[in-house]
Amino acid sequence: MISEYSKWHHPYKPAADYKKKVAYFSMEFGIDQAFNIYSGGLGFLAGSHMRSGFELKQNMIGIGMLWKYGYYDQARNEDQTLRTDFNEKHFDFLEDTGIEVEIKLHDNPHVKVRAYVLKPEIFGTVPMYFLSTDVQGNDHISKTITNHLYDSNPVTRVSQSIVLGIGGAKVVEVLGGADTYHLNEGHALPAFYYLRDQGVKKSQMVFTTHTPEKAGNEEREARHLNRCGFFGRILSNEELEKEMVNGGMINYTISALRMAKKANAVSKLHAIVANDMWKNYDGVSKIIPITNAQNQKFWQDETIKKVWSKKNAKAYKKRKTELKTELCDVVLQQTNKTFDPNVLTFVWARRFAEYKRADLLLHDFDRFKRLISNEKYPVQIIWAGKPYPFDYNAIDVFNHLVHQSKNEPNLAVLIGYEIDLSKKLKCGSDVWLNTPRITREASGTSGMTAAMNGSVNVSTNDGWIPEFQKDGQNCFVLPALNHHLPVWDQDKIDTDNLFHILETKVIPMYYDNPQKWQEMVFNAMDDVIPEFTTQRMADDYYKKLFNPII
Repeated sequence: MISEYSKWHHPYKPAADYKKKVAYFSMEFGIDQAFNIYSGGLGFLAGSHMRSGFELKQNMIGIGMLWKYGYYDQARNEDQTLRTDFNEKHFDFLEDTGIEVEIKLHDNPHVKVRAYVLKPEIFGTVPMYFLSTDVQGNDHISKTITNHLYDSNPVTRVSQSIVLGIGGAKVVEVLGGADTYHLNEGHALPAFYYLRDQGVKKSQMVFTTHTPEKAGNEEREARHLNRCGFFGRILSNEELEKEMVNGGMINYTISALRMAKKANAVSKLHAIVANDMWKNYDGVSKIIPITNAQNQKFWQDETIKKVWSKKNAKAYKKRKTELKTELCDVVLQQTNKTFDPNVLTFVWARRFAEYKRADLLLHDFDRFKRLISNEKYPVQIIWAGKPYPFDYNAIDVFNHLVHQSKNEPNLAVLIGYEIDLSKKLKCGSDVWLNTPRITREASGTSGMTAAMNGSVNVSTNDGWIPEFQKDGQNCFVLPALNHHLPVWDQDKIDTDNLFHILETKVIPMYYDNPQKWQEMVFNAMDDVIPEFTTQRMADDYYKKLFNPII
């Protein structure tokens, strides 16, 4: 039986402002805990975008990958350190569309790609199509391409980009084609090459860059990519040389910026950084800011929303205590430690990456020990997050925190950092710690949803924070520093400033001036909604990127 979603189809008539047909390509989507095929912030952002696209009745579809083993499942070794498990996933809520396309990969001209649809009524998203090569008729190697999100094998990673890009573009063709093709990061770059050869105009291609980190801007040897089928056909030497940068390389971001009509960064600060990063390359498109956001309906606790709208401090405190109790229960289940919902609770939770500095508090260990043993002003601290499973430096930081926490009754490191745990941490924390080195975090969105649920941001002034912060009124911000300093010096300055803010402002206010604390909590909600919700962001994408008003 052929699905009604084998053609471009929505269960609603698109709203007048959003009629343009948009195909949104992303390597990961974080939509619901039950659909765990994402790694972190990029996926959370894309999932919220798909939800708000549905709520606004936008004529958009999502194109993603059906990862057989997801990203990975966090578990523990016998000593509580991180273990990465790869378990096969089964998603019965997906429907086979009957759409199957062929792509050329390496020396195999007939790799089959099957499309499965996530219908809007399942999780409240626009229609979404997930691609798999685990298809009858494919050889064993081809079947494994869609096994693991961000596979560690570089040849497999290239193949994944070709499947998402060219396979995804061909699926969109079967659906009836799009007016605009949007790449959420450079992973699906082969789509642009393929579409260009099919006569799709530059004016129909747009691109979002998400990171100033070198590792997040893939760069691979051009001739190798040509042999792999990355460009949809074999390019001649002359054609290939036109695409090369940096001595025979293809930089995914630069190529996307050259082929796109327009591109966006994901915060105002990131737009400045990104335009500076790529200014020396010819032919790159202008990078405008469209600041990331998150879906309020999905992420904000409903009771918190009601009491905030009435500014009912007593009802807020009651609900916050309930949410903190739920988080304390998770800590008890995972670590056998009894946390107290009446104690000031800090959370650091996001993808573990070196520049995010999960262990910044431990950089001054003596001061850290005094902080966690202060009987007058007790605190409890929770860390959570997923390192990339082959980033051994990040895993080492995770495990270091595990070992330091073992014998401390008010420290905990949690595993299973996916959507459900993320929501519990944002709802159950009092303080949301955000400690990236400045200019390194393009946007960051975890603090937005934390603020929606009454968790006060304590942050370096990076990413989205400069657009939100009113220091001492809706959050606490570390003083600016020279980001060109050696990282050791940056870390020392930020560590000193972080402890100063916690010791002299955050902790005393929470315990000695609860009325002021409550005022800050409500101020943060007022300032984060609606400006940092994906209702605003999804509207911005149509008006500023997909269908700009001239």
